[in-house]
Amino acid sequence: MLAIAFVIAGCSRPSTLQEIRSEGVLHVITRNTPSVYYEGRDGPTGYDFELARLFANDLGVELKVRVADDNTGVLSVIDQDYAHIGLAGLSYRPNFPGRYHTISNGVEAESVVVYHRETDRPDSLDDLEGQTLHLVADSNHEHQLKQLQTENKGLQWEVHPGLDAAGILARVESGEFSMAIVSSNELDLNHVFFPMVKSAFSLGEPENLLWLFPGEQDQTLANAARDFISELRESGALAQISERFYGHLDRLNYVGARTFVHHVENRLPKYESLFRDYASNYELDWRLLAAIGYQESHWRPNAVSPTGVRGLMMLTRTTAKHIGIKNRLDVEQSIQGGAKYFTMVHRKVPERIQEPDRTWFALASYNVGWGHVEDARRLTEGAGKDPDRWMDVKEFLPLLAQKEWYTKTRFGYARGHEPVIYVQNIRRYYDVLAWMTEPMEVAEAPQKPWFKDLEGMEKIIRPGDTVPDQKTRASLPSELGFVPPTL
Repeated sequence: MLAIAFVIAGCSRPSTLQEIRSEGVLHVITRNTPSVYYEGRDGPTGYDFELARLFANDLGVELKVRVADDNTGVLSVIDQDYAHIGLAGLSYRPNFPGRYHTISNGVEAESVVVYHRETDRPDSLDDLEGQTLHLVADSNHEHQLKQLQTENKGLQWEVHPGLDAAGILARVESGEFSMAIVSSNELDLNHVFFPMVKSAFSLGEPENLLWLFPGEQDQTLANAARDFISELRESGALAQISERFYGHLDRLNYVGARTFVHHVENRLPKYESLFRDYASNYELDWRLLAAIGYQESHWRPNAVSPTGVRGLMMLTRTTAKHIGIKNRLDVEQSIQGGAKYFTMVHRKVPERIQEPDRTWFALASYNVGWGHVEDARRLTEGAGKDPDRWMDVKEFLPLLAQKEWYTKTRFGYARGHEPVIYVQNIRRYYDVLAWMTEPMEVAEAPQKPWFKDLEGMEKIIRPGDTVPDQKTRASLPSELGFVPPTL
């Protein structure tokens, strides 16, 4: 009747985009995973979350996020039209057309077979026959396995509704699972935490990861999101977001990860209280300060370099004198000096440079000096790129070691590749420290359905729709365990 009234009155039904702007809220359903959404040290973050936040800002509306237990929950909410967008890190499936509108989020991923390092490596699908592959529920992998099973009858797998990718990898790490399949992007983000896990081969080609929109919607919101992400890609902002979450993940190999974990357990306890105290004094994250210390000396208080840099934070004689440190080999003085010096170089970074790039520039400056960083920024700007973006400047820092480039700079030669590696390593050490120093709870299979009444999860009502039965509303599920943040 309401639709007839619109026609009689000469009015057309508002589009999904118009409704959102009228209501002033963009409703998103997602799940906890470092590739999509998680609670970081400064609040919610994650690749897809950051895109959604920027998109909501572009629309001029509030972003309202709800978190489901897993992909099954995300899909259920979208199927029932209880949210405008679903962020689940999924790629295309044959049953998506007609069920959802979809757009690419700018990330590609593939399904990767992983195994325990101390078992035989599978090299092909033939090696998987007779083995049980372990998967998360409603993943990108099961429909691929079903297609492959038509020619590989021995393929078999088990789905684990209560586990996420980190939970699957943890069980491969412990030896409970001999083989599993995870998405390549989630493997990249989590691999360093599970050094006994190795990748074998991919099931297929990389595929675009998608944002999902209810099929009941018209396509105005999906089209607006597609145009917005296209604009981010053209401006370079999309690459900047990708670098923030994925740009440092290749810096810690198996041996380095095992060594670092050993040192966290055996060396860090001696100095953790000092890192915490002086980080607090200078309003720093103590894990970042500790990560700097590890990169500098592997937490060895008597470390001395061939150039005379010494102490746990490896301060130069000039720096120590400048900041008032008398004994660089004294652990407390060294950590205090490192915290003070990092704060000083951080303040040198122009205020217009936003976090996290501001911290990356400060770390590079801590390593090589702000003058050389400025030289690299000038080279970056001269090449038509953004001197305020770390992802651009880190391409030009290594040029400071080449005569044709450093002769054009103010401060001359520098081993410019070192600060790039330095920053990447510290970012990765921070990831592991955050993961190891916070409680980790592995999500178990829910004992009861998570559909119940909850304010804020109402169906997206449109003119002409009827209000759904209150008993069928999707609730906010319990939070998953801690997810390691990615700086």
